[in-house]
Amino acid sequence: MATKIRLQRGGRKGYAFYSIVIADARAPRDGRFTEKIGTYNPNTNPATVDLNFDRALYWVETGAQPTDTVRNILSREGVYMMKHLRGGVKKGAFDEAAAQKKFDAWKADKQNGLAKIAEAEAKAKKDAAANALKAEKAVNEAIAKKVAEKKAAEAAAKAEEEAAKAAEAAAAEAAEASAEAPAEEAAPAAEAPAEA
Repeated sequence: MATKIRLQRGGRKGYAFYSIVIADARAPRDGRFTEKIGTYNPNTNPATVDLNFDRALYWVETGAQPTDTVRNILSREGVYMMKHLRGGVKKGAFDEAAAQKKFDAWKADKQNGLAKIAEAEAKAKKDAAANALKAEKAVNEAIAKKVAEKKAAEAAAKAEEEAAKAAEAAAAEAAEASAEAPAEEAAPAAEAPAEA
């Protein structure tokens, strides 16, 4: 039997969730399997992997062939690193304790790297939000400036209109006053010859 380590799809449409299973290569993707050794959720950031490390290591050492995606998952989780270290122990390069120490150091380094990446992403997100806020403030200030200029122009136009109306009213009053004054002057002149 050609044994494969592969993903079995679950979840709903548009939201895939996978089980990591040991299955016969001839079995359908979502069909019969020998053993379930973990789950993989690519929808989270970073992707969530829940893996039974010991069983995965057992199957890899037994000769089960993983698919490309599962090989990447197992590599990230350290299954292939431990297989490599166990090979060194079998050859006598170092003992089991040294192998475990090397593996723990590798795992800690990996965790630190992931923490730095997460921190960098959080900082980039925060910076992007701050830049967006700055840009929005600049846009709002530009809009406020335009509105203030428009209101000032409207006020100036209104003041000019009122000044023009006042000037027209003054001119009309002056015209009325000048029209009344000659009429009054003409009337007394006409009365004076009649008396004489």
